Amino acid sequence: MPAQNNQLYKNKYRIPSARASWWNYAAPGRYFITFCTAQRQHLFGFVHDGQMCLSPLGNIVREEWERSFDIRAELVCDVYVIMPNHIHAILRIIDLPTDGPHGRAAPNPPPDRKRIIRPPKSISSFIAGFKAAATKRINEYRQTPGVPVWQPRFHDHIIRNDIAYQRIMTYIRNNPVRWERDRFRGERSP
Repeated sequence: MPAQNNQLYKNKYRIPSARASWWNYAAPGRYFITFCTAQRQHLFGFVHDGQMCLSPLGNIVREEWERSFDIRAELVCDVYVIMPNHIHAILRIIDLPTDGPHGRAAPNPPPDRKRIIRPPKSISSFIAGFKAAATKRINEYRQTPGVPVWQPRFHDHIIRNDIAYQRIMTYIRNNPVRWERDRFRGERSP
C-alpha cells in the first residue's frame, strides 16, 4: 500500500499477512503449502476409488505446476497432489551458486520501482506466478476472462524437522484416499 494510503487509512483496511513475520520466505527451507480454488469449486477433476482423475482444467494446472519448476531453479517440489478444489505440496527453496544461472528472466525489480510487493524467489512470488499462469490458461480454455480461479491467499507451514516432513509427505500422498473425510472437500461444483 503506498505511503499516502497508509496515512490516509491508518492501515485500517490492510489485511495482516498470514506469513510468519520472523521468517524469510525466500530463505532455503522446506515448506508445506495448500491453496484452494475460488469458493472451493471442484474444477480440477474428481476422486474415484482413492485416485485423483484430472479434468481438462486439472491437466492445465498440472502442466503449469510442473513447468514452474523448470523455470525456477531455486525451487524444488518434493511431492504434490492436485485435488478437485485444492493443491497440497512440499516445496524446497535451495541455495544456488552465485555465479550460476538464477532461474529468472528478471532477477531484480526495475530501478524506478518504489517497493517490492513480494520478495523475489520467495514462496509468495512463486505462488503468485503459478496462479497467474494457470488462471490465464484456464480462463482461455473456459472463455471466461477475468473470472477468479483461486482464493487470494494460501496456507503455508515451515517444515522444521524430518519427522514433520515424513508426516506431511504421507498426508499429501494419501489425500485422494482420504477425500471423503477431507476438510477441503465441500460440495461446491461449478
